[in-house]
Amino acid sequence: MISKDNIFEGPPEQKPGPASDEALLEPLSELAELREESPLRIGVHVSSAGHIYESVDRAVIYGCDCMQIFSRSPRSWRAKKIAEDEAAEFCKRRQHAGIEPVVVHIPYLINLCSPDPQLHSKSTDEFAADLRRAALLEANYLVSHVGSHRGAGEAVGLSQISTALREILTQDRSDVLVLLENTAGSANSLGHSFQQLQAIIEAVDMPDRLGICFDTAHAFEAGYDLATREGLEKTLADLSHWVGIEHLKVIHANDSKTALNSHSDRHEHIGRGQIGLEGFRNIVNHPFLRGLPFILETPLDEQGGYEVDLRVLRSLRKRT
Repeated sequence: MISKDNIFEGPPEQKPGPASDEALLEPLSELAELREESPLRIGVHVSSAGHIYESVDRAVIYGCDCMQIFSRSPRSWRAKKIAEDEAAEFCKRRQHAGIEPVVVHIPYLINLCSPDPQLHSKSTDEFAADLRRAALLEANYLVSHVGSHRGAGEAVGLSQISTALREILTQDRSDVLVLLENTAGSANSLGHSFQQLQAIIEAVDMPDRLGICFDTAHAFEAGYDLATREGLEKTLADLSHWVGIEHLKVIHANDSKTALNSHSDRHEHIGRGQIGLEGFRNIVNHPFLRGLPFILETPLDEQGGYEVDLRVLRSLRKRT
């Protein structure tokens, strides 16, 4: 709820900008070496329709190394309970398939930034419930869009989500890491800048429970130029400066139908959008990124489905 005790009474405090991209990234060379030695792990967002453990079978059919699911309908407040035996079967099949990590995505209706007291309270309760569902499935991460301030302003929205996340994570006893996903910045949505993500992480002050999921299409649409090598380096320098690249845990690998800084969230097949093949070649081979899990959320249309994008993304990876 909004109160006089809001964390943000104005725009979040700004750190001074980095002296240079090179100076910023240099201390992370050890992390880069570790990630560079890691094999490429690619997966997709698969349906959890039917029995939830059947989602693992779908991931296996695609040849996934990692996977993402909704643990319930993404467009409804109703949530079918996950039976313990179904959760156990999910874990058994996932372990047998060697899928790592498993990511659960939060439903679209949840909005922790909402200034409406009822929606904010309901969103907080449902987010906590989804976190428990993710823990039951032994998921590694729970990914969430930041949300919309619905015209109340950035400071209010950032305060609302920070208050909710601190409450949720203080009460939660699982080891599931919550990942904030960057957004394209449409309408009143938050999370489209690294400064906003950093403000939330600092306000919640539980860095061992919060990380970042980086969506390539959203970043490009928000103004981060991932189509060029220079733009990628600048983006990673900004991410390192504001959030810390060690907090980046998952990449949503999506090309963009719309132009740089369009603020319009439209995913495209890998290499067929505005980021392009060279952009993704740089991304999957960058030493800070190549050891991270890449999860596709690309379209199913006349060009094909996940099988096309999995093949393309794997073909761009250079052997070390």
